[in-house]
Amino acid sequence: MTENSLDTAGRQAAADQASGAQAAAAASGPTSASGPGPASSSGSASSPGPADATDVVDGSTPSTVAASRPGTGGRPPRPTLGRRALTLADSLWRPALVLAVFFAVWWFVAAREYVPNYLVPTPGQVWETMTGQWSELARHTMVTLYETVLGFVLAAALGLATAVAIAYSRTLDKALYPIVLFAQVIPKIAIAPLLVVWFGLGLTPKIILAVLIAFFPVVISGVAGLRSTDPELLDLAATMGAGPWRTFRKIRFPNALPHLMAGLKVAVTLAVVGAVVGEFVGASEGLGYVLLLANGNLDAPLLFADLILMSAIGIVLFVLVEIAEALLIPWHASRRAGVSLTTS
Repeated sequence: MTENSLDTAGRQAAADQASGAQAAAAASGPTSASGPGPASSSGSASSPGPADATDVVDGSTPSTVAASRPGTGGRPPRPTLGRRALTLADSLWRPALVLAVFFAVWWFVAAREYVPNYLVPTPGQVWETMTGQWSELARHTMVTLYETVLGFVLAAALGLATAVAIAYSRTLDKALYPIVLFAQVIPKIAIAPLLVVWFGLGLTPKIILAVLIAFFPVVISGVAGLRSTDPELLDLAATMGAGPWRTFRKIRFPNALPHLMAGLKVAVTLAVVGAVVGEFVGASEGLGYVLLLANGNLDAPLLFADLILMSAIGIVLFVLVEIAEALLIPWHASRRAGVSLTTS
């Protein structure tokens, strides 16, 4: 079995399951798409790729789409820079409008002092605090960012390894799954003091808490994705001589990526929570430590500035995972512009 055949089969199966068009995609497979001529003699030419699955979903055959897109080989043309800018602006103006309304209401309530300023400061006061103490806030932000990123990376690696073990072994499934669930239902804030006693006031307890909180979504999404592969496709790969590693690399893992990326997006935001919770319990630096100081001193502008920086960390990391998802699974239905997800 060639690498190209497995690669094409894996991507095609994932595209079929994501778009809900398995029957239509099967109709455009090698049996019906092959015909007399030089193109039908090649296995890779007769096997539709992700672009062909998109064409089937749109209701067009690969041949007609290829004819309507000269010079693209049946693939949609790349969007121009102006088109990308318009798409970006179209996706950003709605959240920007919501944020503008939120800040306007915040400013109006604080300026009129419907709530005392020592409880809800004005946006101007928060901005002055953030700019005036920026060097100190930046240092604490980098500490929390380091704990979050390292905890997320470890949680992703350990979670994926655990998901593979559970999906491939029924014995490990029965042994590990209850333990993973038990570890998830324990409140992490309850074990944070114990971690501080064991590992001290350094970065280790914060990283461990970030791993513990972000671990569960990765495992659940990874197991769901690995188990969603079409069994008939796995049987076909086995009959064609593909070993377990090649089947995993070319079929199982690409098919599991949409589920896994969804779990990673949840995990990266939870990792911020884990790092901050660890700083609440015992720390001398980090945004959680600054939040405790601001709360004890009733410094509302500093507290709001700290919360904004925490949110910024989570948003930036979430966007980075979104970019990675767009690069890894551009063929998925959720990444294709103009594909309706409804049946109407």
